[in-house]
Amino acid sequence: MAREPLSVVLITYNNADTLEACLREVDWAEEIVVLDSGSTDATLAIAARHGARIAAHPFDDYGPQKQRAYAMASHDWILNLDADEILSPGTREVIEQALESPRHAGFRLPRRERMFWTVQHRRSWRNGHLRLFDRRRGGMNDVEVHAAVEVRGPVKTLRRADFVNDGDSDIATRVEKINRYTTGMVAHKLRKRQRFTGLRMVCYPPLFFLRQYVGKRYFLSGWAGFIASVCGAFYAFLKYAKLHEARERARREDSGGLR
Repeated sequence: MAREPLSVVLITYNNADTLEACLREVDWAEEIVVLDSGSTDATLAIAARHGARIAAHPFDDYGPQKQRAYAMASHDWILNLDADEILSPGTREVIEQALESPRHAGFRLPRRERMFWTVQHRRSWRNGHLRLFDRRRGGMNDVEVHAAVEVRGPVKTLRRADFVNDGDSDIATRVEKINRYTTGMVAHKLRKRQRFTGLRMVCYPPLFFLRQYVGKRYFLSGWAGFIASVCGAFYAFLKYAKLHEARERARREDSGGLR
């Protein structure tokens, strides 16, 4: 049975370290679209070698940039990947089967995380992400920090498929990303006037650790799973700590400076 044609869509910026592995696993698609925001490494050469249709646009924010890339696609069905994400063996066949007379507006793909020197165990919990969708029925939402695809209609999770996020190759990279993300979240949370930040700062990190290490079975990944769970708890702590710091600074400035 013939399936719907597929456009694989990515946005890039200096992703030469991971892009080759990403594109190697999707070169069976009818089209690869790459929207770049000024790469100075070998990113564009790698994309061209895989036959991608390449365009450039200055990066303003993740959601709008992704939506521009979707608009470039020739086909209605989009596989949305980041440049550091790699389809696992067997996922191609599951996707192609899903696109044979699809009755859903989109499909979630479980994601396995790189845990420094290894990859998340297949028997641990894998969060599903809406990455395969009909663009006539959806697109990027306007959430400020974690923009994602939303569709109008039923969505199914393809449990026999998954992909690996290959971005955090070591602990230092994970910690740097945590620091950057939590700083970006502060302004958003200040506008929401989130309450009980001190209590959240104390109570949420240990609960987050237990949810990851025990609830999601990260213990199956050995010490890498333990370290990843601790880093996740640190992320939970840091976002509330930075929010608390921003509010304290604002209060002191309103009262005339340091006391």
